[in-house]
Amino acid sequence: MTNEIITASSPAGTSALLATVGNKVRTMRKDKGMTLSKLSEITGLSPAIVSQIERGLANPSFTTLAQLAHGLDIPVGKFFLGQEETRSPVVRKSERRNLKGVTKKSVGEAVYELLTPDLNGALEAQWIVSPPGHDTSATPFRHSGEEFGIILSGKKDIFLDGECYTLEAGDSITFSSDTPHWYKNSYEEVCVAIWVNAPHVW
Repeated sequence: MTNEIITASSPAGTSALLATVGNKVRTMRKDKGMTLSKLSEITGLSPAIVSQIERGLANPSFTTLAQLAHGLDIPVGKFFLGQEETRSPVVRKSERRNLKGVTKKSVGEAVYELLTPDLNGALEAQWIVSPPGHDTSATPFRHSGEEFGIILSGKKDIFLDGECYTLEAGDSITFSSDTPHWYKNSYEEVCVAIWVNAPHVW
């Protein structure tokens, strides 16, 4: 887990976004009647890290955001994707929104980008790039809905309730999101995939 501390040299836009995320975390925590210590206990994050995030002083990684979202029982996207103006139905490659964290700097070892214009519809599509060794088994996913994925290049292991399915370029998979699932790139090549969730989970 990595958390970058925002300094005076950080872009104003990034600092403002992190402050917004922090305010949302604090508001949601208080709305659920949780103390900072309780949220720390549920998420496994230290009270100091949670406090820094709430004050907009830390740039949380995707794993950290996922832990907070799990603790607050909300989709991760609620932290940093709010109500927005009407968007074009087209998403240009250069305009994809990063879902791995709140800034490009917090992408870390994998890339998660939104292919749909926003999260107001019934589904979301993601562009996912997983480097060799990428492994989400430490934090299995489980939520309502259904998922579809297709491998564009490379290979990836998809685990459904512990059972492994190895997918290569051109292979696809569909499964209930309620099944505990995680992903692992055990190979030497970067894996590029498109993943679709319905309803959206971010």
